[in-house]
Amino acid sequence: MKKVLIPAAILVLGALLTAGIVSSRKEIDVQPREEPLTRVRTLTVQKGDVELSVESQGTVTPEVEADLVAEISGRIDWVSDSFEDGGYFRQGQHLLRLDRREYELNVASAEAQLAQARVGLAREEAEGQMAREEWQELGTGEASPLTLREPQLAEARARVMAAEATLAKAQLDLERTTLKAPFSGRLRRKTVDLGEFVNRGTPLATLYSVAVAEIRLPIPDAELAYLDMPLGATAGPRGPEVELTADFGGAEQTWNGRIVRTAGEIDPNSRMVPLIAQVADPYSSGSAPPLSVGLFVQARIRGKTAEGVIEIPRAALRGSDSVIVVDDENRLRTRTVDVLRTTETTAILRGGLESGERLCMTQLDTVTEGLRVQPLDTSESLETPPEPIG
Repeated sequence: MKKVLIPAAILVLGALLTAGIVSSRKEIDVQPREEPLTRVRTLTVQKGDVELSVESQGTVTPEVEADLVAEISGRIDWVSDSFEDGGYFRQGQHLLRLDRREYELNVASAEAQLAQARVGLAREEAEGQMAREEWQELGTGEASPLTLREPQLAEARARVMAAEATLAKAQLDLERTTLKAPFSGRLRRKTVDLGEFVNRGTPLATLYSVAVAEIRLPIPDAELAYLDMPLGATAGPRGPEVELTADFGGAEQTWNGRIVRTAGEIDPNSRMVPLIAQVADPYSSGSAPPLSVGLFVQARIRGKTAEGVIEIPRAALRGSDSVIVVDDENRLRTRTVDVLRTTETTAILRGGLESGERLCMTQLDTVTEGLRVQPLDTSESLETPPEPIG
């Protein structure tokens, strides 16, 4: 009996213990798993007025440039200190002089010829007067022109005129021995020097004016829509303002000018419209260094003002006309926008967004419409561990 009762008692006791354990256990509260939200940067947009500037670049050139050419032949016997590459000069300043002796002799000879011709004219006038008086006393009828010495008088007058012309030519050649600056400017380069013999038509130097500098700034023809400067127009002093910058003297320098006109034709190779900018008095002693000829500059042309538009970073555009908006429930929404203009860094929108809306600035591999995200505060970093939102 003991062999039967002891195992049975053990089984009953085990069953009672198991039932007690099962009846005393607590219910487990199962919580659903919460996935971490994607963190994105946002930009709150605002409508405003934006100036539509146009970017370009070009090389500084003089408004006026001319070759100084010898109008007579001769040996150079004097040059000015300004007659050097890069030398400055004033309008009317003497730059160089040719040997004058031969031309002074020509003037003296022409003066003597003129004096002789005038004496001959006076003699013919006296003889003509005598011929008329004699005919009135002795002649009958109408006297012939030859009798009154009219052809001889006309010839004497012609000789005087020819002598006067010869003298004027000799005086002009003598004046041309001294070459003067036609305008105030600078000497780009010289091709002759003291002691050289030059012939008529020989180039002596290249000069350019320093009163105004010009810069040819090509832009696409579509960019004209953003400027108050129609094709073929001459704006003069009221043209669009332009800011020129260049690295010069180890620092970035700035000069201000205006667009005064467009070029006469569109460039056939690039299909660009060249605008001509001018900077007055580019060599003045102001805060900026001289705007030297040949300097390569970047240009920012001030254009029209677009009112009530939104300017966003170019990177915020998805495709050509879409953006991602974070709505009030922190969900992503794709929005089609009306793009007025894009540059390398910005896009200007004239429709599709309203002030106060948040733009998603994070580049996502895939965008799920309605996906809930966690907008980042401007003080947060993308490297900060994400915090789930309850």
